[in-house]
Amino acid sequence: MSHPLPDMMSSSMNQIREMIDVNTVIGDPITTPEGVTIIPVSKVNFGFAGGGADFATKNQPQNKDNAFGGGSGAAVTITPISFLVVKGDSVRILPVAEPASTSVDRIIEMIPDIVEKISKALKEKKAGSAEDTEI
Repeated sequence: MSHPLPDMMSSSMNQIREMIDVNTVIGDPITTPEGVTIIPVSKVNFGFAGGGADFATKNQPQNKDNAFGGGSGAAVTITPISFLVVKGDSVRILPVAEPASTSVDRIIEMIPDIVEKISKALKEKKAGSAEDTEI
């Protein structure tokens, strides 16, 4: 007699295979009338668990085709992360940013913009002082 646990796990894995294929990660291209092609890119996470046990019942002695109890399950999460935009010979990636969930996350997201503004201001100040010394 074959054990039912491998059959349960195989069935769950086949269901996951049916849900997720390469088109889930790299989506079907969308072409606009202007000749721009947009390709969605997603992140796929999945988890899988299964288990079971043989046990003896009241009317059945141990180690003699014991009853089996078990189960298996899976979870899948698909998250869009970016879009590839193709126009002629140019390819750009447009990230899809998840919204900040806390104040600290919002501050961290603002750091690159603040650094860029400070850098620009310092360059302008340096350029302005260079003009003053030339006169």
